[in-house]
Amino acid sequence: MIWSGGPCREGGIRAQAATRSAREQRTAHVSASMATSSTATASLHLLLPASRRRQRRLLVPRASARSDSPAVDRRRFIAHTAAAAAPLVLPRWTPAARADDAPALSEWERVYLPIDPGVVLLDIAFVPDDPSHGFLLGTRQTILETKDGGNTWFPRSIPSAEDEDFNYRFNSVSFKGKEGWIIGKPAILLHTSDAGESWERIPLSAQLPGNMVYIKATGEQSAEMVTDEGAIYVTSNRGYNWKAAVQETVSATLNRTVSSGISGASYYTGTFNTVNRSPDGRYVAVSSRGNFYLTWEPGQPFWQPHNRAVARRIQNMGWRADGGLWLLVRGGGLFLSKGTGITEDFEEVQVQSRGFGILDVGYRSQDEAWAAGGSGVLLKTTNGGKSWVRDKAADNIAANLYSVKFLDDTKGFVLGNDGVLLRYLG
Repeated sequence: MIWSGGPCREGGIRAQAATRSAREQRTAHVSASMATSSTATASLHLLLPASRRRQRRLLVPRASARSDSPAVDRRRFIAHTAAAAAPLVLPRWTPAARADDAPALSEWERVYLPIDPGVVLLDIAFVPDDPSHGFLLGTRQTILETKDGGNTWFPRSIPSAEDEDFNYRFNSVSFKGKEGWIIGKPAILLHTSDAGESWERIPLSAQLPGNMVYIKATGEQSAEMVTDEGAIYVTSNRGYNWKAAVQETVSATLNRTVSSGISGASYYTGTFNTVNRSPDGRYVAVSSRGNFYLTWEPGQPFWQPHNRAVARRIQNMGWRADGGLWLLVRGGGLFLSKGTGITEDFEEVQVQSRGFGILDVGYRSQDEAWAAGGSGVLLKTTNGGKSWVRDKAADNIAANLYSVKFLDDTKGFVLGNDGVLLRYLG
């Protein structure tokens, strides 16, 4: 029977509308579930590594029109999401090893000093008549003393060197018998004749050219002193009178010989960067810019400038045990002179400096020597410098090692910044 209108037809229309409404609501719930799933999945992709993301794709449920209920889908999605987002197991954190836990050096041990952080150690010397008695110098008015061969050190107070207006940098110390000398910057000269039990301050002329950088005790009441402008003075009466050993400063020498072919002489600033003395009294010094070096031998009226034989600038130079020269360049290069004596002919030796600069070399014997440098670099040779082996244990020392001092074949020290002192064990 076909109805063309009336209340019965209206009821059928209402029923069809209700059915469509129910279907739309179900579709809306399913779409909402899918949107929630997609959003959560995207968030997890940001939090999980790639391997967990692949697992996540298998865990996230897909909405289906055949699901019994949207609520069931949501419960299933929440359960799977909780499982996928379980906490990641991270490697167990282990605290960094302390400095005290660092391995001991093979042939060196560190000596801890009663000084403030930041002090740079500059020189060390022992009394020849009492090898257990020594003095250690540094920046910030540092003078330390030992009575047990360098195992322990204690601050030494010298009233005449304690000036409220100055913070002295003590550069050099030397002993000959019981006679001892200390120099510093600003200009200060200390002398002892009783092995350091007492010290007196020697007055200095205000016209002294340059800053005192090195002193060598040469005998009773006698010493030899060098300034950073190349002046060399000798005394034989406890420092009350000094006689010039060279006739002119380095600046005067270079001004006179600037046309002699010395590369970089015209850029000389008038001071040395480093100066080292051989046991027989010869000197080698590096210009402040590292672009050439100078030598002096007893009896010569002035310094002799030399062209550097390498491309890189010179860091430091000194004397080998056989009388030849070693030369360090910036960036970690090490060169040895060919033969003995003063020369401009050098050849490079391969070293494992890790790119850090080597700052000093000290010879324990004619065959064995040690080189030290930046960031704890410590190298050893047992064939006169032909080959070098790095002491890797020294890599744990967080300091620059500036100076290697061997007082004899059994007593040696390495001096660095931040109060780092290494003692040779042999």
